[in-house]
Amino acid sequence: MIEYLPKHTHHRDLHLNQYGMEQCIPGHYFGPAVRDHYLIHFVLSGSGMFVTGRQTHRLSQGQGFLICPHTVTYYQADSFHPWKYCWIGFSGLQAEIFLKQAGLHTDAPIFNFDMNEEWDTYFSAIMESKQTPRGRDLKLTGLLYLMLSLLVQCSATTDYTELVTNDRKQFYVNQVLDFIEMNYSNRFSVSDIADFVGLNRSYLCSLFKDHVHCSIQSYLVQYRIQKACELMKQRELSIGDISRSVGYEDPLLFSKMFRKAMGVPPKQYRTGLLME
Repeated sequence: MIEYLPKHTHHRDLHLNQYGMEQCIPGHYFGPAVRDHYLIHFVLSGSGMFVTGRQTHRLSQGQGFLICPHTVTYYQADSFHPWKYCWIGFSGLQAEIFLKQAGLHTDAPIFNFDMNEEWDTYFSAIMESKQTPRGRDLKLTGLLYLMLSLLVQCSATTDYTELVTNDRKQFYVNQVLDFIEMNYSNRFSVSDIADFVGLNRSYLCSLFKDHVHCSIQSYLVQYRIQKACELMKQRELSIGDISRSVGYEDPLLFSKMFRKAMGVPPKQYRTGLLME
């Protein structure tokens, strides 16, 4: 059984293209062929073979494989114990990013998954979504996010120090940068960022410094001062207003950090700015 879905242009970040489930007959195969979207198969029982490039993988229950767009693949059910699998096909601007968060990409298409009640609930809801004609596209998009989140959780059970690739390291660094950009006006610690990213604090600090060439704390201060300089142009804001807007509850501490970064106190900087 396969269900194809119409394209919804308002779900640009992530969109479910198709889903289905099949008990394959012995030796049943598909390909070699390419897809124009991402396709993930979850093996529910039995076994089979997945071929991509020069790599051949034997898979069984509790394993799955990713097919990336425009990648030639071939897969075939075992002749004696053919697999039963279900699948989700999806696309979107954020699809590749979410998959990399789970450690999945063209060169690493195989994964293990936990066939627990939570997983079964999500996929069953996708299969039964026809019963929700109004708002079905929103429901399916939400369920797709939940399915991908389970894949990310499964990947987290493996030692990240062995699996993290250069691309994934950059992903973690980008997570830190995004967190600071979205939360610089709030109070938080480096430990809070590490909890958000899901990495050990010491490892994350080392990773960030290797890529950005400064500590997370130094980058945060620089970012806050940069934002403060931008706010200085708004005459209606007091120095205290600006201080609080960039995450400093104590204006004296803000002035100290500002002077250290810019060479002059905030008031003097603003005076020079307004005279230009």
